[in-house]
Amino acid sequence: MTFTATEPDPPTELLVCIKCRRGQEMPENDRRPGQRLYDTLAANTLPDGIRLRAVECLQNCDHGCTVALRGGDRWTYIYGNVDEVSHADMLLDGAARYTATQDGLIPWRERPEHFKRNCIARIPPLETTHD
Repeated sequence: MTFTATEPDPPTELLVCIKCRRGQEMPENDRRPGQRLYDTLAANTLPDGIRLRAVECLQNCDHGCTVALRGGDRWTYIYGNVDEVSHADMLLDGAARYTATQDGLIPWRERPEHFKRNCIARIPPLETTHD
């Protein structure tokens, strides 16, 4: 049996840690920087093929707001030191560039500068076997 793709590519998920505190101590019920980043992104028009998702924790608490990009058979990337005020447009641009790739590997020269310097991890796609 040969596998034939008949469905569109799965959407890219832009995961935003809403619990991020940017290394700051703050009362439990305060609106955290990660939540502010998520709210800012949610107020924007997302590029085609991108789904925004809030997540509870990406375990990078002392290094700014943290986000992840994943989708389909692409590599997953985790980025830190994201500023909740000034980086929303950069994230949406980077997510659109990521979505435009087959494998998630944005050519180095085309990556937003922040992506080049603040990648926490990249995780290979799950390998699937098609009979």
